[in-house]
Amino acid sequence: MKLLITTLVICFISTAAYGKASQKEHEALNKEIQAMDFQLFDIAFNQCNIEVWKEIVSENIEFYDDRTGLNTSYEKEVRSFQDKCSKPFEVTRQLVSNEIHPLGEYGALQTGKHNFYVDGDLVEKSQFITIWEREDGSWVVKRVVSYDHQAVEP
Repeated sequence: MKLLITTLVICFISTAAYGKASQKEHEALNKEIQAMDFQLFDIAFNQCNIEVWKEIVSENIEFYDDRTGLNTSYEKEVRSFQDKCSKPFEVTRQLVSNEIHPLGEYGALQTGKHNFYVDGDLVEKSQFITIWEREDGSWVVKRVVSYDHQAVEP
């Protein structure tokens, strides 16, 4: 009986300690990915900073979109980014909500909702899944699923 109680106490303490470490690790991961999302959209996408964008998006990108299908061409993604930034109007994105989950030692999964604006007017809502890969100490976007695009009438 004493052995059983001792074992249960050790298991409880181990689980509690692991939970705290995991919680701290998850909070750190959350901050890192939130910061990367900010760099990707608030700096690169919204401000048309192609150099920041190129640092964050993997050359082996897979971009799945419910409107256009699959794109695996990094060059096509670069052209699309440049085309967006050459328009006579401003297209911006605002994060509405998101969740971040670890993917072991590989990276992180980010899911969420975001809104898109043209010259400050809300024009579209959609959802996304982003797979972030930790590569040489930094984060890159490896896979994106963009779906449930809904036009918003003014």
